[in-house]
Amino acid sequence: MKQTENQNLLTVGNVPKKMLLFAVPILFSNLFQQLYNAVDSLIVGNFVGEQALAAVGSSASLIMLLIGFVNGVSLGAGVLVARFFGAGDEEDMERAVHTTVALGLCAGVVLTVVGVVFSPQILRLMGTPEDVMPNSVLYFRIYFAGSLAVVLYNLGAGILQSVGDSKSPMKYLIAASLTNVVLDLLFVAVFQMGVGGAALATVLSQSLSAFLAFRKLTHAQTGYRVCWRRIRFDREMLRRVVSLGVPSGVQNSVISLANVIVQSNINSFGSSAMAGCGAYSKTEGFAFLPVTCFALALSTFVSQNLGAGRADRVKAGVRFGLLCSPLLAEGIGILIFTFAPVLISAFNNQPQVVEYGVMNARTVSLFYCLLAFSHCCAGILRGLGRPVVPMVIMLAVWCVFRITYITLTIQLIPDIRVVYWAYPITWSISSVLFAVFVWRVLRKQLAGQTA
Repeated sequence: MKQTENQNLLTVGNVPKKMLLFAVPILFSNLFQQLYNAVDSLIVGNFVGEQALAAVGSSASLIMLLIGFVNGVSLGAGVLVARFFGAGDEEDMERAVHTTVALGLCAGVVLTVVGVVFSPQILRLMGTPEDVMPNSVLYFRIYFAGSLAVVLYNLGAGILQSVGDSKSPMKYLIAASLTNVVLDLLFVAVFQMGVGGAALATVLSQSLSAFLAFRKLTHAQTGYRVCWRRIRFDREMLRRVVSLGVPSGVQNSVISLANVIVQSNINSFGSSAMAGCGAYSKTEGFAFLPVTCFALALSTFVSQNLGAGRADRVKAGVRFGLLCSPLLAEGIGILIFTFAPVLISAFNNQPQVVEYGVMNARTVSLFYCLLAFSHCCAGILRGLGRPVVPMVIMLAVWCVFRITYITLTIQLIPDIRVVYWAYPITWSISSVLFAVFVWRVLRKQLAGQTA
């Protein structure tokens, strides 16, 4: 491999240092992604009003439902690319990359059609109030008209991260985030385009990040270079990508489906509850920074070292990731718990909106360590090539149990706090199950491997 590739290898060097050098750019990428998402709500909430904020705030769960599957498949593909990269198998890596891009192009077209055509029907199924419906439909249709850019950026960033390059996606997200801020202010505050302007700003910014990612990939002088003429489905590689990626995609989708149902219950409490919970969800996203960065770092680190036969580094990386991520997430949770009134009122200072948002924050935020632990365990299992285990756990606990709990309990106690408590309860259960399975799978899969 070339020198630039050696710098990206996670199979050599000090384990904590390598993981941090890989994870920190992902953390900053996620930070700017969250700022990117929060800007829409901040500007819309302050310049347009409560109903518009409710429309944007309720968008996250539906967007993740439709895009989460594709992102999950790209995670699985990234695990495969990382495995080939760690083993130095450039031929299979090239086939995996082009098959993944072909899959992403097809998925992006399907998402565009589904999102644009069926947004009103899906929003009605979610119980979206009529006073919020026009803004919600407009936001979703514009957003999904540009969903191909979202898919391509996530695929491009996933390929780069799977070969140890987490700095390039960070740079592209920073550029897109700054562009989004400027366009949001221009379209919403100056041109007064409302939620449509916020959605258009997001689409244009995401298109920029996708362009930058694929410019990098098409100019790379390595086995993961993308050549547009070679983009096609390789049957055997597609089977492997699907076998690793579909469980992760299903996992993302069922979690998002559960969150759509949770959002439907929140919608039944009115637009103030929607706005308050939407403002909290943007704040909560900052707690996901160490969660998602270490989950992805663990998945890539484990997969590369498994491909290289480095069982000792796999174990060391798992220990380090499971310590850092929950501690960082809990620290952010304590800050959100403490400053919740200030954070929520930044989006909208209506007393009832702030009350709902603060109540949500102070019910959930002190349990972020459990959320981090569960996601990191899921990343470890994906890296080990066992994506079905986290899929089953999250389907059973974060979807079936969460929905059942809310559906039954809300009938007996018609209080929105019933919905809020669904998250700490299900995070606790999944953490116990993940702890058991990660220990068993690690012990079995790494048994007999030598450093």
